[in-house]
Amino acid sequence: MRYRRLGESGLKVSEISLGSWLTYGGYVERDNAVSSIKTAYDLGINFFDTANVYEKGAAEELVGKALKAYPRESYVLATKAFWPMGEGPNDRGLSRKHIIEQANASLKRLGHDYVDIFYCHRYDPETPLHETLRAIDDLIRQGKVLYAGVSEWQASQIAEALGVADRYLLDRIVVNQPVYNMFDRYIEKEIIPLCERSGIGQVVFSPLAQGLLTGKYTSATNIPQDSRAAKLERMRNRITEEKIARVQQLESVAGELGITVGNLALAWILSKKNIASALVGASRPEQVTENVKASGVDLSEDVLSRIEEILK
Repeated sequence: MRYRRLGESGLKVSEISLGSWLTYGGYVERDNAVSSIKTAYDLGINFFDTANVYEKGAAEELVGKALKAYPRESYVLATKAFWPMGEGPNDRGLSRKHIIEQANASLKRLGHDYVDIFYCHRYDPETPLHETLRAIDDLIRQGKVLYAGVSEWQASQIAEALGVADRYLLDRIVVNQPVYNMFDRYIEKEIIPLCERSGIGQVVFSPLAQGLLTGKYTSATNIPQDSRAAKLERMRNRITEEKIARVQQLESVAGELGITVGNLALAWILSKKNIASALVGASRPEQVTENVKASGVDLSEDVLSRIEEILK
């Protein structure tokens, strides 16, 4: 496993990280979830991601308990807040009240004294940025959070947050968590250039397009019964015959390199210098074992050019 600095911070994270969205605390059996975390740790993954809203806290409880088996200083743990956690008007968003209450609730569910990264899970247009950033800065000063991050923010929102942080001498954002894969590349135009200039690293989610880039889907109408797409309609809607045809072309490139198309897709992401880690999900430990093989795969310029031709 290779490790990279998270932006311009001193924190180093594994190139492949393990997330718990749509998996842990939900449809994945507990034993498989715990085994996946153990396998990840044993294979060198030191970066684990969760959020308060994942299964309404159940994912945090499972991840926190599983990681208790290891020395706290040996791994990086991230959680998030923004989405509704109750029916009340203050049970959502990025107000000081919601951030402080949810950070404390997350720590309790995780069974930890601090998290390494606390993400603003989306941008909140109803809360002043200085209120949000001050609340996170206070959590950092209290030792409950070590680094600040955002997820799925626009370039203009990130830039504004950096300006506010500098103006009020608050801890700056060091990490952004966007969706990014061969079929979803919106961050390349504005977000990556801004983050490269500003010392912010990317930790990307859905790097395998929620399984599409593993090659397991051979037809948009023939979905494996044990796949997440079989259980989630919004995922099924993203699987098209055109995308499947492109994956099949990518499989040929991967075959020439002696790797799987999933490893090719992850290695392609890791060829981007601003990306610190690719965040994968796993419902079984063998999926983790397969994904970590992408760390250390260096793609030549010729291979990268061939990939671009396929993706055009």
